[in-house]
Amino acid sequence: MLKKRLIPILLLKNGLLIRSELFKIHQIIGNPTYEVQRFNEWNVDELIYLDISRDERYDLRRDDHKVKGLTDPLQILDEVSKTCFMPLTWGGKIRTVEQMRQAISRGADKITINTAAVQNPELITQGAKIFGSQAIVISIDVMRHSHGETEVFINGGSEPTGLKPEDWARTVESLGAGEILLNSIDRDGTGQGYDLELISTVTSATKIPVIACGGVGRYEHYVEGIKAGASAVAAANIWHFKELSDRGGKRALAKAGVEVRL
Repeated sequence: MLKKRLIPILLLKNGLLIRSELFKIHQIIGNPTYEVQRFNEWNVDELIYLDISRDERYDLRRDDHKVKGLTDPLQILDEVSKTCFMPLTWGGKIRTVEQMRQAISRGADKITINTAAVQNPELITQGAKIFGSQAIVISIDVMRHSHGETEVFINGGSEPTGLKPEDWARTVESLGAGEILLNSIDRDGTGQGYDLELISTVTSATKIPVIACGGVGRYEHYVEGIKAGASAVAAANIWHFKELSDRGGKRALAKAGVEVRL
């Protein structure tokens, strides 16, 4: 049986590391390259960096959070990849095969695309043919409406698409994607736990691995995500505010009988 993975997600905005809530509230955490050094010493299985900047400005406002000489995302990737000794996924503003190539050539093992995949589905197939399906992760951001229906959103959770997440998951699998990063917009940063119904619906619709994200507030939420069908569980905020989050997460999973790398 394949072991389940525990994955931190680091969010970048205009060159700074941030925490997110509901895709709308963003709090500066600090330097985007220091965290990878810490995770190298911890027991995490992979690492995901997502650049959620809305524009091209890299205004590194606070000197104490600045990375001297780094003025764009690829330079940050260069710096991160120097000290990252685990599989690294890189995403944000990747819209072309050439941008995929640049990220992989500069140290990323996988790339993740979201908006570009919806707007240009052929990009998924192109990337899979060149770099292999295992390198193409499709990020799916989902909003659960007040009436209970779910919908895929793009452009940082601001634009509805009319797509059902389970239908879109089937489509990206058929186009060659190797993995899905499934994020709940309305659970983001709340600490209320994963949207388990969403995870179950999407994992039942596809055979490729699904990484669950959005809502982790305690380690037991990881267990719930795996039991709902996820192949891997991811989170962002909990890694910043709980020391030794890797050990706490892995212990909770192992205690529940989930096969993990200890």
